[in-house]
Amino acid sequence: MQEKSIAESASIEDPKVRLAQDIAARPESAQAHYELGKLLSMRGRHDEALLHLEKATRLRADWPEALNSLAIVLIGNGKRDAAEAALRQALAARPGFAEAHCNLANLLSDSNRPQEAETAFRHALDAAPGFEGARLALAKLFVRMSRIDEAAEQLQIVLESAPTNADAHHTLGKLYLDSNRLDEALAPLRKACELSPDDAHAHAKLGVALYDLSKWGEAEPPLRRALELDEDINYAWVALGIVLRVKRKLDESEAAIRRALANRPNYAAAHVELGNVLLAKNSGDIEGALRAFHRATEIDPAIGSAHSNLSYSRYFNCEDGFQLLAEARRFNAHHEAELPHGPLHFDNDRSRSRRLRVGYVSPDFRQHCQSLFMTPLLTGHDHDVVEVFCYFTSRNEDDTTRHLKTCADEWRDVHRLSDDELADQIKTDRIDVLFDLTMHMSACRPRLFALRPAPIQIAWLAYPGTTGSKAIGYRLTDPWLDPVDASNGDARYSEKSIRLPDTFWCYDPLTTEPQVSPLPADDAGFITFGCLNNPYKLTDRTFALWAAVLREVPLSRLRLLVAHGEARASVASKFAALGIDPERVIFTDYQPRNAYLRSYREIDIALDTFPYNGHTTSLDGLWMGVPMVTIIGRTPASRAGYALLSNVGLPELAADSDAGFVAKAAALATDLPRLRELRAGLRARMESSALMDGARFARGIEQAIRTAWADWCDSDEAARV
Repeated sequence: MQEKSIAESASIEDPKVRLAQDIAARPESAQAHYELGKLLSMRGRHDEALLHLEKATRLRADWPEALNSLAIVLIGNGKRDAAEAALRQALAARPGFAEAHCNLANLLSDSNRPQEAETAFRHALDAAPGFEGARLALAKLFVRMSRIDEAAEQLQIVLESAPTNADAHHTLGKLYLDSNRLDEALAPLRKACELSPDDAHAHAKLGVALYDLSKWGEAEPPLRRALELDEDINYAWVALGIVLRVKRKLDESEAAIRRALANRPNYAAAHVELGNVLLAKNSGDIEGALRAFHRATEIDPAIGSAHSNLSYSRYFNCEDGFQLLAEARRFNAHHEAELPHGPLHFDNDRSRSRRLRVGYVSPDFRQHCQSLFMTPLLTGHDHDVVEVFCYFTSRNEDDTTRHLKTCADEWRDVHRLSDDELADQIKTDRIDVLFDLTMHMSACRPRLFALRPAPIQIAWLAYPGTTGSKAIGYRLTDPWLDPVDASNGDARYSEKSIRLPDTFWCYDPLTTEPQVSPLPADDAGFITFGCLNNPYKLTDRTFALWAAVLREVPLSRLRLLVAHGEARASVASKFAALGIDPERVIFTDYQPRNAYLRSYREIDIALDTFPYNGHTTSLDGLWMGVPMVTIIGRTPASRAGYALLSNVGLPELAADSDAGFVAKAAALATDLPRLRELRAGLRARMESSALMDGARFARGIEQAIRTAWADWCDSDEAARV
């Protein structure tokens, strides 16, 4: 169907009709062609607009406004070279034409010519210092160029003169958010939401900033508001999923993540978070989580969190140390390939007996289970032997953080530093021995260690395993986790193993309450088994063993930490399929530490998980007077229960087979006098053992440090100094 002419498609009052008539009467009127071209452009009829604007500039070649308008239409039609020529012609005719300078700058910026764009923006602002649009666009250019402080300065200038500019507030908030300056991001993002309540992305970014600050309750409403406004903001679905996971609304969390993936199936970050929520909902089989992490690595091989999650999560269902090493090495093949290898140059003084500078890197110097182990070490260190530096990589400081600060010679809050910046700080501090306390767990910094900021790097505490990294020379372990005579045992690690004399863990409950209770079975009339381990560790093999124990001990109960919702229904159905009435399984969820410790007052015997044993939870249980039954496995993570029991003089509670585990648990359940004796004496056993002797443990760590230092002093790398 042929389109009508302007005159035919408009009433006589339409300006287009008047202009068309004017052109018909005066076809050589540059003014009429210019005004009609602008009007057509405003109404989206760009091809017709182009004809009239080109005519206007032919009739009057030095007309800056017409050339500027022509350039805008050319840009819209994808004719960038012609647009640039028109803008430069306009500026030749009028060098102080601020709008043309700004349009040229935007064109150059979009063409990935940032330096030229900056010059053009500055010309626009020289001509018109109050030109908000040009200054805001310059700020956004600086953001793209990673010139953060200059971007913030330009945005502040805009807001001084235009405090109600929602776009400027939004841009400033996003700038701070992306720069990890989260506290500073909140005010401008809140203001952007106030000034522009229907700006979905402003609400979404506010929610992201709040969850990054661990303000979970405050983060949920703006994220939900963002998704009400625009249900296709996928990063908001993922952020909402994270918030809901932390708040233990796991079924809702999974639904949010899957909504993001329905919108965008190849969204790698969403697959990572799907894996995280499936682990949290684990009811015996983590293969779905592993598949999600693996899919993320297929989509984006550079996504470090997915590789780290794969490396760590494999410990929950694998007891082959060589497979675990291979998974860790796959991570490093992706993330260490471009970094330095081989001997490096360090200026550290090679004196063998001098005081050594020791650095500990962690996001968990706070109310976290890691503080139960770092407190006795840091308070036990001999500061004549080591100078202690702590590098805290989290922003979440609390009372525990403030106490640990008093235990270090030097404390560095480094959460805002990139890996390269932190590596430079560690080099400046001339650290001799650097500890990776996180390995592949949450908020890990593997690239930092791959940069080799210290001559000696040691992996310890996160879990007894391997990093797979060529940059980390040593791992700490103990004789129970890694027997010296184990055939090819140390070949399962990329690092050289140093065995501490007694134990991998030294524990401080950081409280004297609650007190140990009498044996629950004496009041209940039946035995209550329990496992308060992280649900990540639950496996179908473990369920089968626990069910066998319950069958052997009639009337007994099992208290188990499992997430609300689908996960509990799945676990209950699995026990029913194993012949156990689901009513015998009592579910609980995460609680504040004091309430969690009180939960052990309702448990007579702890049952371990396989192949990844309890670590902190087992120590907590022993301290609360609850004996544990375990199996001696083949990897350090599956020998943790045995190691802890050996240190409190109860190695007989560690079985060497599945059948032995069932028999030992059942036998202990029928021996109430022994259970009473153990409950009354376990805390004292703990307190008198190496597990709670901080000074003794610190001497062992210091000897390990000295052993590694002596090795380095004899190395080719040290000889290069």
